This record gives sequence, structure tokens and C-alpha cells, in this order.
Amino acid sequence: MAAEIKLNGLPKKLVTDGLLNEEAAINAIKESRKEKVTFTHYLVSNNILPASKIAMEASKEFGLPVFDINALDTETIPRDIVDDKLIKKHHALPLYKRGNNLYVGISDPMNLAAIDDIKFQTGINTEAILVEEDKLTKMVEKLLEEQEEAMNEMLGEDMEDLDDLDFSDPDAEKKEEDADSGVDDTPVVRFINKILLDAIKKGASDIHFEPYEKSYRVRLRIDGVLREVAKPPLAMSPKLSARIKVMSRMDTAEKRIPQDGRIKLKISKNKAIDFRVNTCPTLFGEKIVLRILDPSSATLGIDALGYEPEQKELYLNALANPYGMILVTGPTGSGKTVSLYTGLNILNTPDTNISTAEDPAEINLEGINQVNVNEKVGLTFEAALRAFLRQDPDIIMVGEIRDLQTAEIAIKAAQTGHMVMSTLHTNDAPQTLARLVNMGVPPFNIASAVSLIIAQRLARRLCNNCKEKIDIPRPALEEEGFTTEQIDAKPELYKAVGCDQCSDGYKGRVGIYQVLPISEEIGRIIMENGNAIDIADQARKEGIDDLRQSAIKKVIAGVTSLEEINRVTKD
Repeated sequence: MAAEIKLNGLPKKLVTDGLLNEEAAINAIKESRKEKVTFTHYLVSNNILPASKIAMEASKEFGLPVFDINALDTETIPRDIVDDKLIKKHHALPLYKRGNNLYVGISDPMNLAAIDDIKFQTGINTEAILVEEDKLTKMVEKLLEEQEEAMNEMLGEDMEDLDDLDFSDPDAEKKEEDADSGVDDTPVVRFINKILLDAIKKGASDIHFEPYEKSYRVRLRIDGVLREVAKPPLAMSPKLSARIKVMSRMDTAEKRIPQDGRIKLKISKNKAIDFRVNTCPTLFGEKIVLRILDPSSATLGIDALGYEPEQKELYLNALANPYGMILVTGPTGSGKTVSLYTGLNILNTPDTNISTAEDPAEINLEGINQVNVNEKVGLTFEAALRAFLRQDPDIIMVGEIRDLQTAEIAIKAAQTGHMVMSTLHTNDAPQTLARLVNMGVPPFNIASAVSLIIAQRLARRLCNNCKEKIDIPRPALEEEGFTTEQIDAKPELYKAVGCDQCSDGYKGRVGIYQVLPISEEIGRIIMENGNAIDIADQARKEGIDDLRQSAIKKVIAGVTSLEEINRVTKD
């Protein structure tokens, strides 16, 4: 049996120097292979030889100095570079990084597989440093325990349901097992699940996973404002990224370019939440943002959106027209998609053919033919629109008018008996008309095709449980844009306070709108090449509230605060 294993390297040195007999050395090699541990770990854990003695012999044999790992500041250990699986598998610990060199502590210099695997995984030149086995074991256990404790502390006590969430991907488990990136670690799975559930419960619109040089943070956008909710250990960065990428069916090996994906979480038999996922490579890892898409937001009904009665009537009248164009404008995250889909939901009847082109489709609605734009394969907004016009459409929704070609086809469709709905990125309704002219659309076509423009913002609602009345002097109100009639009515104004039922005194959001129908006079101004100021002046004469005046009405109604409307609107 002894002849089956030939002694060399450290085992031979230990036998030559009389610290082990040949039989004991061969037996230690066989048992360490059976237990899948290193030769040195087997010797020390079974009290066959002291770690210090083995380290001295290894130093003589391989010409490596022995490094005292206890003298190392654990805060400087680059924990996010090497995956925990490799650390456990090879009993090797990255100690420090200098330039493009990574120095890894090992107790068995014959463990070349450890150096090769770590070099392959990190893509960094890796060099071995000799350390004592007992000190290495304690350090590895300590760091891994600290990491798991930190994750469990963030998870809290109610963890029993976090393993059983239904992401409705039959291949998800298999992909998890196949991905050699630690994504199947239970604390990581539970942590991601907890963040997703918390985001849904708190009504968040976005989740940000952000790696930095010395920290990692998770933030939720709640009521339009980002709030930090967790700071996982930096070493978890690659695992969190890998887990989310597996869930959203992305390429886990690709970290150099942005990727897009989608996650579906089933909350109940009849309700599911979609997450639109995007990764972006940053200096210190991949930042990942998840947009939470709740299909039920499109079925809330127009009354829940915050339109003033006269604004709601204008929108419903425009939707009742058999043709024409309705444009919704505002910055990203201002609720344009929900406004459009609320209108589409009203129009979604069995006798109507509705088609939408979006980048990408955010809300899935039964009965609507939705197309995701894919410019890589030539499926642009323009191409989708041309296809729709050959499919016997009644109503067409274009996610965004970005160029002249798309604008021209959309306007032509609106002029030939179709209802067209779309969005633009402008500050208010009058500027939307000017933007179309600047794109190159003939003014006559704009005046004859566009029937209604809705400009909007989202403001946070005051919490009814804790809001407090506030007294603001008349001159201050005049400066803020309140009319004489509004001030004379002595409105009750409120400020945000904050309680355990809200976030900083606010709970939920409400829309602020400027709803501008294209009257004959505004059409004349457009055809005479009037600018946005001319259109705004005429809208004011016709009694159309601008965004600021609509916002002030929300303050007078006690829905929001003066500070909040100053944040989302300008004079």
C-alpha cells in the first residue's frame, strides 16, 4: 500500500527531518484526500504535528518566509475579491492586494490548485504567502462567521417565509446550482428576498444595489425619494449581483457591459409583481437597479390619480374622441405610463383593437397587444408604428416620440381616424407643442392632430395621521404664487411632521397636472409659429391651470405641503 503514494515536497521533508515516519505521512495524505482537506489541515486538526513546526519545515523546503496572520488588520483584508466557496474549498485566504497582485495565505505550499483557481476566478496575478495552519483556520472561520452574522442581523427574526417565494421561473433553481458564484448561499437568497418584499410592502418604485470602494448599500425610492435601508458586508457584492442576475436570467459571467432582465414575483394566485432589472458596471462592481412594476396601478381608476374635476373631464372627453393625439409629458418617474395606461384601460373593450410600442413594456394588460422595441434588430418605434397601421388599429400607444420619423407617422395616424397616445420629455404642456415644431413637424399637422396635452409631476401626500397646521404670512404666500382670492379665503395649510405610520411626514403620492386642450386659438398660435410663452399666455386666458397653480390647489386642499410642491414644480 505504501508504494501507491510517492512522498515528495512537504511530506518528504517532514519524514526526512524525523517529524513523521513514512507510514504516518502516507496515511495522512490518504486521509486528507478522503476528507477533502489539505495535508497540513489534517495534521494539525488531528494533533499529529503542531502548526508552527509544520510552517517552519515548509519554509525551509519551499524557501518561503512564514507570515504571522494574527498581525494583519482584518479590516484591510480584501473580502470581496475571492468567493467564499473557493476560500472554504482550498483553505486559502486573500490577505492583501497590491496593484494587480493578490497575495493569498496558505498553510500548504503544495496546494497549487488554490492559487490557480483563485487566479482564474479573479483574473489577478496571485502569489502564495505561507501562514500557520491553526491561525489560518481561526481567521477563515472568524471572517465567514462575521459575514453570516451581519447578514442574519439584517434579515431579522422573521425569516421562515423568505426561502419559499415564487419567482415563477422553473429553471431558476437549476441555474442557481449551475452558477459557480455563490448565489445559492442561503443568507444571500434570504437577503434579496427580504429586500424585494420590504420594497413591495413600503410601496417603493425602485431598488438600488450599489457597490463602492469600502462599502455597499441598498436604497429604496419611496414616494420619489431615495432612502438607505441596508449596508451588507462589502464581500457580499459579487454574490448579491450574481443572485439577482440569475433571478432575472442574465449572463452571470458577463460583468463588463450593462444588461437588462426581468423578475416576476407571485404574491398570490391572482397577483404578481414584475421587476425590471438593469445592471451597470461601475468602478467597484455592478450597480443594479430594479424598477418595481405593479400592473394593478393601471386599474386604480382615473379618480385615484389626483386630477381636478375639470381636468378629469377634459381627459375623458379626449379619450371619447374616435381620433386625435393625446400627449403626456414630464420627467422620468412622474407617472406618465400610469396616466396613459389608465386611459387605455378605459378604452380597453372587446370591440377595440389596441396596440402599444414601448421600451420596454412596463405594465401588462389583458386585451392590449404590447410590443417591446428592440433597436438592435431594427424594431424601432417607427417600425412598430408602421406595422400597427397595417393591423387594423383603433388605438395606438407609442412609449415615447423621440424623432421626426416617429412623430410624423404618429400624427398621420391621428389624422386618419386613429386615437394615438404617447409621451414626450418636456417641462410643461406649451413646451410640448414647441418641441414638436423644433423636431420638424409642420405646425399645421400639430394643430390638426393633437387634441390634448397632459403635463404632470408626482408630489408626496401628507400623512393624515401627523400633519400639522401651519401659519404662513400673506407676503410669503403671494411670493409663492397664491392668488388674492386664494389668500382671502384663509386656507388651512399643513406641514409634514413624521410618525410611525409614514416616511418623514408623507405617505403615498398624488399627481399634479396641467391638462391643456388644443383650442382653435391655440391652434392658430401654433400655425403662426408662436412660441411656448405665447401658448402659455393663451392657456392662462382660457382658464387652464399651469403646474404651479395645480400644485397650489393641492396645498390648499391639505393634500401636500408647500415645501413639497417647491420640490417638484417651479414658478
